[in-house]
Amino acid sequence: MSFSSEVKEELAKRVSPARHCQIAELAAIMNLCGQYGRDENGGFTIGFQTENEAVARKGFTLLKKTYNIDTDIVLRESEIQGLLSKLGDPDKPVSPILIKSVCCKRAFLRGAFLSIGSMSDPAKGYHLEFDCVNAEKARQLQELIRGFDIEARIIRRKKYHVVYLKEGAGIVDLLNVCEAPISLMNMENLRIIKEMRNSVNRRVNCETANIAKTVNAAARQVEDIEYIQIHYGFQNLPDTLREMAEIRLEYPDVSLKELGEYFTPVLGKSGVNHRLRKLSELAEKLRPQIQERTEVKEERR
Repeated sequence: MSFSSEVKEELAKRVSPARHCQIAELAAIMNLCGQYGRDENGGFTIGFQTENEAVARKGFTLLKKTYNIDTDIVLRESEIQGLLSKLGDPDKPVSPILIKSVCCKRAFLRGAFLSIGSMSDPAKGYHLEFDCVNAEKARQLQELIRGFDIEARIIRRKKYHVVYLKEGAGIVDLLNVCEAPISLMNMENLRIIKEMRNSVNRRVNCETANIAKTVNAAARQVEDIEYIQIHYGFQNLPDTLREMAEIRLEYPDVSLKELGEYFTPVLGKSGVNHRLRKLSELAEKLRPQIQERTEVKEERR
């Protein structure tokens, strides 16, 4: 079962004790996936356009609790008209009167997610959406969600107006609004694990980059010192630079801090860096001179 289906299973089991909240949730379900029709004998029927049995089960449960409508009877036209007058025209947004209080807004959003909501597996990414065929209904959903300080946006995708959330924190807040505590905790656990992995990966990447930087710098230093040794000679270096060159060649892989510990007295990191920089500057100064001498010798030959 997908995470989205697990959320719907939990929401389907949640039935508010207050009748006005039951009506608000039923209004959402009937407005977003409900169907009014007639059977082959001309009798009036009610159904739900959904592939999820839990959603249909919840819809019929609310019909029974709120208006005492059974699923196994054919309705009279007056009963259908009465239901429409209470829940509103299914082609238009739900009346604000039905979702005036905060608790009814929560119930309505619960019914909306059951009807047209879906979300991705939080272990892979954060995305929750409501697929509305009507732009006005999409805007109503967006306003209700934003009323709980949760950012929701709308995009057009083929024939749908999609109300969506991309932030993990916002999705967690919406699950709380819809009263899905188990799904909320499952998602929070997945978020914690994911964030820990990301943190570890960032730290490893940072340390790897630092190690690579240190190794590359040390390789350049050794290369410069060997060049000086061949083309200039350590004997021509001041004592401080000669000692630095000899120690770096002896310990080519250690960090600047560790390198300083081989001096007596111990040399700080900045001191080591200063001497190595002096050696590198000398090597850079020598290279064009040596190159020029080499070219002159080749011309004479």
